[in-house]
Amino acid sequence: MIVIGAGINGAAIAREAALSGLAVLLVERGDLAAGTSSASSRLIHGGLRYLEHFELGLVRESLRERERLLRSAPHLVVPLELYVPVYARARRKRWQIAVGLTIYDWLSADRSLPGHTLLARDALLAKLPGLNADGLVGGASYFDAQARYPERLVVENVLDAAANGALVKTYTRVTRIVVEGGRATGVEWRTASGETGGARARLVVNAAGPWVDQALGSIQHTRLIGGTKGSHLIAPLFRGAPSAGVYVEAGSDSRPLFILPWNDLLLVGTTDERVDDPSAAVMTRHELEYLARETERVFPAAAGLASRVLYTYTGVRPLPYQPSGAEGAITRRHIIRRHRAARGLYSIVGGKLTTHRALAEDVLGVLRGQLPSLERRRPTRDRRLPGALAPKERDELLADVGATLNAAQAARLWGVYGAAALKVAELARSDPELATTVGASATLVAELVYTREVEWAVTLDDVLQRRCMAGLRSDFGLAAAEPAARWLVRLGVWDSARAESELADYRAHAARQRAPAT
Repeated sequence: MIVIGAGINGAAIAREAALSGLAVLLVERGDLAAGTSSASSRLIHGGLRYLEHFELGLVRESLRERERLLRSAPHLVVPLELYVPVYARARRKRWQIAVGLTIYDWLSADRSLPGHTLLARDALLAKLPGLNADGLVGGASYFDAQARYPERLVVENVLDAAANGALVKTYTRVTRIVVEGGRATGVEWRTASGETGGARARLVVNAAGPWVDQALGSIQHTRLIGGTKGSHLIAPLFRGAPSAGVYVEAGSDSRPLFILPWNDLLLVGTTDERVDDPSAAVMTRHELEYLARETERVFPAAAGLASRVLYTYTGVRPLPYQPSGAEGAITRRHIIRRHRAARGLYSIVGGKLTTHRALAEDVLGVLRGQLPSLERRRPTRDRRLPGALAPKERDELLADVGATLNAAQAARLWGVYGAAALKVAELARSDPELATTVGASATLVAELVYTREVEWAVTLDDVLQRRCMAGLRSDFGLAAAEPAARWLVRLGVWDSARAESELADYRAHAARQRAPAT
């Protein structure tokens, strides 16, 4: 099998296929998780709002997968309490929220997280002292989960795939899906350095996310993707900022809005607007003002939020093409599209971060019709990701790494690499230089080495934004960028010209993520 696209869905499909015994090649035009997968609201959730559209099956599936991720990736996915304030003029009344949460609990009867709690006005204000009390009639609380770094979920899926025989090619753009006699037989590609090549396979899975239609090229098909963009802002915490998540109805358009503590910062999102070119999607001034205004409405102490935004990000949901109607009503279910013009080729439409494993299992279920000898194993249902450890093993790792470095570093490394934190610490033990921190950041030089040697990091952006995660701190990783580039020269990885080029590219990326002028 050849899988095109190494976002969360492509990574999960490659993992599922490799563990099912297939020979797998995963091809990605850029870096792992560099598209939609790194631009979500960072929630692992059942999708409470999907109940409005009667998508009970999707909610049930999402809640099951939330439970699996809490078990299979405890270093990356953690419980998150969310409060739902209800105001007098809201479209969704308090009784409707209560009914929705009751159904939510019922659909997650096997959950490990607590059920919902209804809260009177004063009780909710006691929980959220900074909440706007004007017009507040009460609310509720419930639990979902947060993936602090979805980028790392992608990396660990790919690591598991590779450990089971999958080949991984990043910075390799598929230029053509080869079709012979009405059957897909492989792909041709061009690498970032200009080299051309290709590979043959009985099956090709197009998991290119918002770029699914582009990847199909000249293969006859109806338009599959009608992407909608979701923008988010990242800001410093303000006085009275919530220590738990807040899920509130926007006053201006009744859309659901998340105000979340994340990475010692505040994450607010998201929007939902149709886009035609996913590569050009950025946050607009209108979106920034909308998110800031709605946050200030709920938390008055956030006044002036737009002027304090640290950075923004925008992702495009690879939803099924639907040219009209409300964006929020477009299904988030995944669709596996078989191509009549190219037998053996399948395109993936839709899907959610939360349900990536279930999507991959469904893909293999469909493909088994093409591979009757393939055993029906569902290998990932109870399989942990490579970084996962049981509590006792985790505590032993934290003690071991903490003794070498310090407790704070041990906890940070666990939250990024999981069990592989020990490998990073062993690198740091092997050479005092590698135990040095990169500039004023907490990142170790050992991480620069490890992520390049083990995790397919190529550029400075790969390392800071999607591996060691220093790029998601309040300064977008700019303080770490120059010293990291210097270290990679000192270690003999790059020459000075390459380092300067990488640094210029990273600074340009940071400039693009700045808040638009208001």
